[in-house]
Amino acid sequence: MAELSYEAARDELAKVVATLESGGLGLEESLKLWERGEELAAICQEWLDGARAKLESASQLASKADEAK
Repeated sequence: MAELSYEAARDELAKVVATLESGGLGLEESLKLWERGEELAAICQEWLDGARAKLESASQLASKADEAK
């Protein structure tokens, strides 16, 4: 499976959560949805971790540039 964008993973995760919260599913289907939700949450976390690392790197570069002035 191709990697999902953050937005696509987040939107699908929201649908999974809403479906689980609505109830009425059998145990097997609920477990499959739960597992998919875990996968989607991990994808979202990877994107967020990457964004945080980029922001920290940019902030450090900006600080070094200010110090050099």
